[in-house]
Amino acid sequence: MQGRSVLVTGATQGIGGAVAEILVAAGARVVIAARTESRLRSSAERLGCDWLAVDLATPAAVERTADQVRTRLGAVPDAVVSAAGAFALSDVERTSAEALERMLALNLRVPFDWIRCFLPEMKARGHGDLLHVGSVAGRRAFPGNAGYSASKFGLRGLHEVLVAELAGTGVRSTLIEPAAVDTPLWDPIDPDADPTLPSRGQMLQPADVAEAILFALTRPAHVCVPLIQIQRA
Repeated sequence: MQGRSVLVTGATQGIGGAVAEILVAAGARVVIAARTESRLRSSAERLGCDWLAVDLATPAAVERTADQVRTRLGAVPDAVVSAAGAFALSDVERTSAEALERMLALNLRVPFDWIRCFLPEMKARGHGDLLHVGSVAGRRAFPGNAGYSASKFGLRGLHEVLVAELAGTGVRSTLIEPAAVDTPLWDPIDPDADPTLPSRGQMLQPADVAEAILFALTRPAHVCVPLIQIQRA
């Protein structure tokens, strides 16, 4: 990753935080973006990377942030890792419109917007990587996952169209679909107290997902890894 630039969203904790850490260690120039400025600043100081505080769910946030990233890097990044996301468990009839909208915004619309912002320039220069963090819930149905699955199934569909459209351009798209990962998104739910959910001790760790992303990014330029599915052995 030496000399390559990467934008990582949702990068102060969980999967995004682990991705930022492993990419900085691999020599990449990383710009991290997240909503909480204090935590973001602390992470950036620890890692020695650039940072941008932004709530990506707000209208026009992606385009504004994309312009800031171009200014910081002098060009579009070599890779974008979309790790920001929203998660909630609720039966279909109990899922509020607001909860559904936030999951669709962060899990689907924001990755779509990053593609629209950066892909034309990536295609023009003949290289680039777009990595999207999906979920096992984007390919399997689980009770209580209506809103979350709607967003992650949508992300999978977006990614598959993107792979078809990118053939021969030099730009690569990878979808990472992990099983449950022990991140702070589970804190309000307390899965250890719910026998229908995997315990945190049974979950993957953020570093497991980060290593898969690093693997995809470091393949030779002519090799695309479209899909990586990860589960506990």
